[in-house]
Amino acid sequence: MATIEVKVPQLSESVSEATLLQWKKKPGEAVAIDEILVELETDKVTLEVPCPAAGVLAQIVQPDGATVQAEQVIAVVDTEAKATAAAPAPSSPSASPVPSPAPSPAPSSTPAPVAASGGGAPASATADYDVIVIGSGPGGYIAAIRAAQLGKTVACIEEWKDPSGKPRLGGTCLNVGCIPSKALLASSEHFEQAQHDLADHGVNVKGVSLDLVKMIGRKAAIVDKFTGGVEFLFRKNKVTWIKGHGKFKGRAADGVVTVEAIEGKDAKSYTARNVIIATGSKARHLPNVPVDNKIVSDNEGALSFDSVPKTLAVIGAGVIGLELGSVWRRLGAEVTLLEALPTFLGTVDEAIAKEAAKQFNKQGLAIHLGVNIGEIKTSAKGVSIAYKDRDGADQKLDADRLIVSIGRVPNTDNLGLDAVGLSADARGFIPVDDQCRTSVPGIYALGDVVRGPMLAHKAEDEGVMVAEVIDGQKPHIDYNCIPWVIYTAPEIAWVGKTEAQLKAEGRAYKTGQFPMTANGRALGLGRPEGFIKMIADANTDELLGVHIISVNASDLIAEGVVAMEFKAASEDIGMISHPHPSLSEVMREAALAVQKRALNM
Repeated sequence: MATIEVKVPQLSESVSEATLLQWKKKPGEAVAIDEILVELETDKVTLEVPCPAAGVLAQIVQPDGATVQAEQVIAVVDTEAKATAAAPAPSSPSASPVPSPAPSPAPSSTPAPVAASGGGAPASATADYDVIVIGSGPGGYIAAIRAAQLGKTVACIEEWKDPSGKPRLGGTCLNVGCIPSKALLASSEHFEQAQHDLADHGVNVKGVSLDLVKMIGRKAAIVDKFTGGVEFLFRKNKVTWIKGHGKFKGRAADGVVTVEAIEGKDAKSYTARNVIIATGSKARHLPNVPVDNKIVSDNEGALSFDSVPKTLAVIGAGVIGLELGSVWRRLGAEVTLLEALPTFLGTVDEAIAKEAAKQFNKQGLAIHLGVNIGEIKTSAKGVSIAYKDRDGADQKLDADRLIVSIGRVPNTDNLGLDAVGLSADARGFIPVDDQCRTSVPGIYALGDVVRGPMLAHKAEDEGVMVAEVIDGQKPHIDYNCIPWVIYTAPEIAWVGKTEAQLKAEGRAYKTGQFPMTANGRALGLGRPEGFIKMIADANTDELLGVHIISVNASDLIAEGVVAMEFKAASEDIGMISHPHPSLSEVMREAALAVQKRALNM
């Protein structure tokens, strides 16, 4: 007898158990692949459990009403037993199973033709899916879920595997980017606070030690929860996950696109009316400097060091370089950052950049600007970097390890773009319009593979927009209202224009600024560093930019984003009641400072 276990799927990050509702099949009855066997109920959602293979339900392990945990076995299916009766077909289209990842699966129902305004391919009864998304990062998985919410049949192709070889959803952000890096940033901040800051609060801690293995393990556990959460959301929204590398094979005369999913030596083809390219980006490497993620690392390797280096070199003092450099500096490394640009954080408002440089210098980060990197030599013991400083003098930096953080490049190679009449530009980006349409009808691209900042939340917004465009709606994104964040300590966040940009435009403006040192909540937290700065139009008072360097800047900036989306004046924020004591009061005071009427200074 060949059997397969039916297990409770991953529930969500915050839910660990569920209640088993009434079984839809009895032992001995025939079951079809993807046929719903039972429903699970949590305090958040009701989740269907499909049959993983065709056969006969051999055993029900957990009865109706049982409380079950994720990954717990609840039934057993005999895949070789002869059915006493054919498995019943679903009674209605709404109960149809999600198309299985096999060549040419039949869609559960034929959706209405895509509206002409949506720009999608013409409706065709031969397509396996309405939408195929290539890539499951923040842009890709959000696009897939939103399209499914709108009634489309959706599949998402993802090739990511973790170090153990297990397939994972979530792309770079969830696996080796945003989520794990923020976990390490938080852990390293706690370590530093225990060593240096808690005594100020009257909390005396002795014998503080670092368990790096446990710290890295915590990071990995958080990644597991989030990637499992995306898998749960796919099941909840009936999005089919196709494992493998997605690649275009061609486009028919009626606009239906064929995409191939390649996994190892196996390749299967699928068709869709619309395809969304959301393949993200990868770290840019230095020529002739191999990244082994041991001595020389990119962002991925720098998240998993097996020990704290005594000396650490970082090439690139941008967002990633500063964040990762900060992590290892707090954990005990002597960190030096080498930056080719002559100015520090050149895209940030000048006042914020100056304050950041002051704070990072005080923390012990050595930042050298305007350098020209020369020969880099590596050995089993470390790395030696030859460079010219901003005055042209020859210098050499020896370190135990090196992090290369010189930007990212779009993942547009080996996508088969030419098979559908597309091509990337000289930098590897796919040209699109304001609604992420490519030059080929029915094919869209978003996130890190297109113009604009490489930000996860920007990709998410584009994912929602593209799904709604395919549905015939008319969404839009104001890219001037996309916030930026650098998760250092203090954090740096901004939205809108800088003073330098407004000067270049010749636009008259006025500014207001308020320090965190005058805020009771910041003082109580022991984090009085930084300030909030607002910029408004000199004539209309419309808010043009909000710039923050402070604790929790990533949360505070959201108020500025809302205000700018609704074209608020700085006076509007100054008139709104803010809770006391709170960090958000500084937003109000900065707004009042634009009118030269701050109340607490």
